[in-house]
Amino acid sequence: MSKGWLRAIASNPLLADSITIVGLVDLNRETAEKLASEFGLEGAVIGSDLSEVIAATKADLVFDIVIPAARYDVVSTALKAGCHVLSEKPMAASLAEGAALIDLAAETGRIHAVIQNRRFISGVRRLRRFVESGAIGELTGIHCDFFIAPHFGGFREEMDNVLLLDMAIHTFDAARYVADTKPLAVYCVERNPKGSWYRHGASANAIFEFSDDIVFTYRGSWCAEGERTSWESQWRLVGSKGMLTWDGEENFKATIAGEEPGLLRGAAAVNVPGPEHDKETHGHASVIADFIAAIGTGKRPETVNSDNIRSLAMVFGAIESAKTGRRIEISA
Repeated sequence: MSKGWLRAIASNPLLADSITIVGLVDLNRETAEKLASEFGLEGAVIGSDLSEVIAATKADLVFDIVIPAARYDVVSTALKAGCHVLSEKPMAASLAEGAALIDLAAETGRIHAVIQNRRFISGVRRLRRFVESGAIGELTGIHCDFFIAPHFGGFREEMDNVLLLDMAIHTFDAARYVADTKPLAVYCVERNPKGSWYRHGASANAIFEFSDDIVFTYRGSWCAEGERTSWESQWRLVGSKGMLTWDGEENFKATIAGEEPGLLRGAAAVNVPGPEHDKETHGHASVIADFIAAIGTGKRPETVNSDNIRSLAMVFGAIESAKTGRRIEISA
């Protein structure tokens, strides 16, 4: 994932001008050296100890792109060293660790945010803007399907709860953003289907209760061979006056109740406007820019840890529900 972050920085002139990569840290030094060579970072200090590299470079921010199990140690080390931190998702390997990182960021006066890049794409921004317009009335339901079959190899195929932790959190976070409400409870069934090449939890079906009487449902699988959905899921928003569907790519369709007589009243098409601000639609680059702006202005970044823990709570609530077979209340 570090390559994706570095490409995003290089693709945005403002980021490229404001960020200097002064160090690379990896348990395998050779991996960092190859990355430095690929991206022209030969001047960067390379090491396997984060504290030592921060001290040597006098870095003031850390990009945390490690596996979830290592996140707490990396983020806490960086915060204690006086660095702001932008993390990969999920923001922590447990809710307790997430809460501890929120407290530590407050104690150190540093910003810790999470790169929920998929809420920073045109489609998701359009969904939020459309809901806010009231075109389909009051939002009552969000329904997402995610069926795709990536053969990653590596750590994902050995993870527990791989779909919920590593991918579904994107859709959970985006749904929370689109609804602009708080998750209250979840019931989830998790399986590792026949034919799965993952060790655990490659599919999940979840029903979330949001505040304002909104229901969010998620059906997903990371081992569903055949015709796939978008990486962004397929979406259906249901409102009190109509519906919007999005295929996760370029196709939007919104309709409200028609005026035909009889059992079914038909439907009338409604325009779906583009995103309000183009600068918010460039994925990784937009999240990083929001983070950098927050450091400069003191304004809270959109994906700050104290907000993002609610998306993390959705994930761990779903995991607990799947383990216990019970509806789980979400308290974050």
